[in-house]
Amino acid sequence: MKTVLALGSNLGRRFQTLQGAVDALFDAPGLTFVAVSPVYETDPVGGPEGQRTYLNAVVLAETTLSPATLLERAQSAEAAFGRVREERWGPRTLDIDLIMVGDTVSDDPELTLPHPLAHERAFVLLPWSRIDPEGELPGKGRIADLLAGLDQRGVRLRPDLKLQRPD
Repeated sequence: MKTVLALGSNLGRRFQTLQGAVDALFDAPGLTFVAVSPVYETDPVGGPEGQRTYLNAVVLAETTLSPATLLERAQSAEAAFGRVREERWGPRTLDIDLIMVGDTVSDDPELTLPHPLAHERAFVLLPWSRIDPEGELPGKGRIADLLAGLDQRGVRLRPDLKLQRPD
């Protein structure tokens, strides 16, 4: 199944954390790397005032794992990089969101798929569009069409930062 994961960090060594997350996600069987987007620096969306900017990227993969198992893997990676869940949309060392897992649709409060806000987030759609130009968000439409309707001013390409394929 095609899988899209969004990565973000605005605390600590942001770029090193994103690279570590890419490596950690693919450190066990069941998830096959396809591509990683360019890195973008983005203004915080929601949450407390005065947050540091985020570094964001999107990973495209193929998986044989269930969405629940992917969520566990993502949360384990977040924990390994010191993620603390204190405040909704607050600062974090690492955030990994499952954006879509195949055509899975789920309203489970633990894991809603596709991600319920992805279609509104330029910091997800812009990186995704760079590695999957024909991509579609189930139930919402083509990434390019969704992105065309969003303000992209707070999402800036960081050509000096390039994530590598997982080890």
